[in-house]
Amino acid sequence: MSASAAVAPLRKAAERIDRQTPARRDRAVDGLRALALLAVPTGHWLLGGFTLDSDGGLHNASPLSAFGALAPASWVLQMLGIFFLVGGYASALSYGRRPGSAGAWLKGRIVRLGRPVLGVTAAWALAAPVLYAAGVPEASLRTGATLVIQPLWFVGVYVVITALTPYCVRAAGRLGGWAAAPLLGSVAVVDFLRYGPLAGSIPSWLSLVNILPGWLFAYQLGVSWGERRIGRHGAWLLLAGGTLLFAALLSVFHYPASMVGVPGAARTNSHPPSLLVLALASAQSGAAILLRDRLAKLLARPVLWAPVVVINLCAMTILCWHQTAMLAAAVPGSFVGGGGPAGLTTAPDSLSWIAARVAWMPVFAALLVGIARYARRFEHPPAGVRGSRALRRTVAGLLAAGFAVFALGLA
Repeated sequence: MSASAAVAPLRKAAERIDRQTPARRDRAVDGLRALALLAVPTGHWLLGGFTLDSDGGLHNASPLSAFGALAPASWVLQMLGIFFLVGGYASALSYGRRPGSAGAWLKGRIVRLGRPVLGVTAAWALAAPVLYAAGVPEASLRTGATLVIQPLWFVGVYVVITALTPYCVRAAGRLGGWAAAPLLGSVAVVDFLRYGPLAGSIPSWLSLVNILPGWLFAYQLGVSWGERRIGRHGAWLLLAGGTLLFAALLSVFHYPASMVGVPGAARTNSHPPSLLVLALASAQSGAAILLRDRLAKLLARPVLWAPVVVINLCAMTILCWHQTAMLAAAVPGSFVGGGGPAGLTTAPDSLSWIAARVAWMPVFAALLVGIARYARRFEHPPAGVRGSRALRRTVAGLLAAGFAVFALGLA
């Protein structure tokens, strides 16, 4: 079979997806969302490694501990700012078109976000005892549970921020893009308190104050963009201002270079977000707004548009299950002698590990595709009798709660 004959079905499928896309669909925004989504598993798979203890249990490790020079890679892979930007943009448009009350609109959004989370946590609650009985060490199960739970913090924060959409829309109407400025100022004040001359007398919990304004910043920019209150001039200001602030924080104020947590490091930028995260989100948001038209032209091509549609349809599946895909390779690998397969369960402290981990990436992706074939039903569950749906939700909720207790080390 020739190469052209092999790809012909894919080309036809892409053309069919293109024809079925509504004309009002904003392809550029969907493309940005897909890019931000793919950055999540890519970053976790590249910058998250394992070590094995004497009993064969898996423990989290990071190549950033040994290779600080890799930190700039996290500047590219940390695209949560883009995700919140397009989330705010889409929410502003959806909220403006809502047919019913604001409460009904919010409930629909929460349900769409909550079902996949319940699905993955309930599935792990069922699988963990089976894996333990099959000989998987408890340390591996706790490491796996931690990895599965970690990306789900985003869903909780996103729900809270989505609930603030009506207020964000009002703020955008009054202040335009400047509605995000007080959020930036709030994070700057908290950072000054916890890292400045008064740091020794500031309680550690104060950093948690940054969680809401830190992630709401890009969302508010997205709402203002969706309300057409940010144009090209504002986008250039975001790009230039964010870039200059980012450079100043690194060179003058000595913020950690990595956008993700590094084991053993005294400071972290992302948990909770520091001012450096907002500077990066500002620069990324400005660039995204400026590149919107070019991206829309690119995505007018069916062969490029079709993958974007597929990724967006599986958004929550990718977010919830990508760590499980990596663990599906790492847990069996932990039973291989000699420290396990290179780049999978060996310590991430050499250049050869980096090369081997890159080689494992297609394997993780293939495992995620296989898992998604079954896990996508949590995003779009089949209809059923009301009573049976209620029973399923109750059981799933109890299983999810039990898994959360285990993952958080409370049991």
